[in-house]
Amino acid sequence: MLSRVADSLYWTSRYLERAEHTARLIDINMGLMLDRSRVSAQRRWQRVLAAVGSAQGMGWHDDRDPNGEPERWPGVTALVHALCFDTTKHASITACIFAARENARQIRDEISTEQWQRLNGLFHEISRLRTASPSERNLAEFLPTIIDGVHLFQGVTDTTLSHGEGWQVLRVGRYLERAWCLTTLLDVYEREVFAGGDSDDTSEYLEWIGLLRTCTAFEAFCRVNTADLTHERILGFLLLDPDFPHSVHYAVDSLHNALEAIQQHTRTQHGGELMRVAGRLKATLGFAQVGEILAQDPVRYLRRILEQCREIHDLIYAVYIQYSVETALAV
Repeated sequence: MLSRVADSLYWTSRYLERAEHTARLIDINMGLMLDRSRVSAQRRWQRVLAAVGSAQGMGWHDDRDPNGEPERWPGVTALVHALCFDTTKHASITACIFAARENARQIRDEISTEQWQRLNGLFHEISRLRTASPSERNLAEFLPTIIDGVHLFQGVTDTTLSHGEGWQVLRVGRYLERAWCLTTLLDVYEREVFAGGDSDDTSEYLEWIGLLRTCTAFEAFCRVNTADLTHERILGFLLLDPDFPHSVHYAVDSLHNALEAIQQHTRTQHGGELMRVAGRLKATLGFAQVGEILAQDPVRYLRRILEQCREIHDLIYAVYIQYSVETALAV
C-alpha cells in the first residue's frame, strides 16, 4: 500500500473516533449539569477540556443572561459551541469530521461506495446543523447525529470493505485513538475525581456514573460488578477488562492484532521495533492487577501508557508512512 493511502486511512479513522468520543463527553457532561452537584460548571468544563487535550484557544466562561440568571440549559456555553462547531479549532467535532472527509476524499478509490456515502452524508448533515451562536435545539440534534454517524461508518466499513491491509490500517487508527482518549480521560478523573478516595457523596457518585456513561460502559459494568461503584472496580473495568470494547486493554489488544496483520501482509523487515513496543504495551495491560496499580501511582501508570501510545504512533509513521531506508534503520 502507498504511504499516502495508509496515511489518509489512518487519519480518517482517528478523526472519526475522536469526534465520537468528544460528542459523548460533551453530551454526558451537559446532562450532568442538570443535576444538583457540588461540582462547579467551571471545574466540569475545565475537566472536559483536559480530556480532549486542553484545546488551544478554548476556555470556559460563565454564560449568564443580562439579569445574571444562569442559562436554562447551563451546558450551552461558548465552550460547548466551539467544541462542536468551530472549524478553526482542531479539537472541535466539526473540524474532525471535515478532516476525516477530506482524507477519505483523497483516497476515494480505496474505500467502498457505502463508506463514502455515510461519511459524506454525515458531513452534509452537520453542515446543516452548524450555527453562528449556541443553540439548544441544534446541539440536541447534533450530538446524536455524530455518534450515530460514526457508528454507521464503522459498521459499513466492516461489512463492505475487504478485510485486507487497508481495513487493518483503519483499525489501527481507530484503536490507537481510542486507547489514547480513554487513558487521557482516566488520567483526568484519577487526578480530579478519584484523588479523594471512595465516598458516599451523591455528587461524586454521579461523577462516577458520568465517567462510565461517557465510555458507554455503565450497563456493561453493572453486569460484571452490579451497581456497586468503587474507585478500584471502575478503574479496573475501564483500564483492564479484556472483553469490553471501550476499555484500554481491549483497544490495545485490537491495535496489536491489527499491526500484526499488517506486518504479516507487508512482510517489512523494519517493523520489529514497532511490534516490540506494541507487544510490551499489550503485556503491560494483560498482566496488570488493579490493586497493584492503585498501591503504587495510578497517574504515573496511565502516563506511561500515553507515552507508549505516542511512541507507537511515531513508529507507525517511521515504518509505514514516512518510510526511508535511513529512518527504518534508525528505528
